[in-house]
Amino acid sequence: MTSIDAGVALLRVCLGLTMAAHGYGKLFRGGRIPGTARWFDSIGMRPGTVQAWLAAGTEVGAGILFALGLLTPFAAAAFVSLMAVAAWTVHRAHGFFIAANGWEYNFILAIGAVSVAVGGAGRISLDRALFGQNIFDGWAGLVISVVLGLAAAAALLGACYRPVREPDIANQPT
Repeated sequence: MTSIDAGVALLRVCLGLTMAAHGYGKLFRGGRIPGTARWFDSIGMRPGTVQAWLAAGTEVGAGILFALGLLTPFAAAAFVSLMAVAAWTVHRAHGFFIAANGWEYNFILAIGAVSVAVGGAGRISLDRALFGQNIFDGWAGLVISVVLGLAAAAALLGACYRPVREPDIANQPT
């Protein structure tokens, strides 16, 4: 094991458990699934209950897979998809910086996941233990994580994102 393997494992575990914790929160904290569903409805992701279960399950599942280094590029694709949807629906209007509720945090989680997918999960991973190598790393890891992730986000947004638009009072007939 090299210091790079240890560093990749540390990054993978931290990012993965962070993502899993977000899903755990949707399932077991605060308003749980019903509260999360109301929030999804309020931002225009419909139906809210389906979105709440989909987001929570994907966050927990992808987070655990990523932390374990199992099917790493596919878990990274889920990170990209989750973070692209969050950035578009919640944070886009606020600019880049997280201090202003921008999309900076979403960007860092997605890019961190893509970086691991490109470099491979490392020697301390289930990919290595089960398959004897990092599966689909390099260009394949990049394409799987970015293209699959963005395609999934675009499909979800196209099918389910229906924000409520404020009426334009200035252009209403009198």
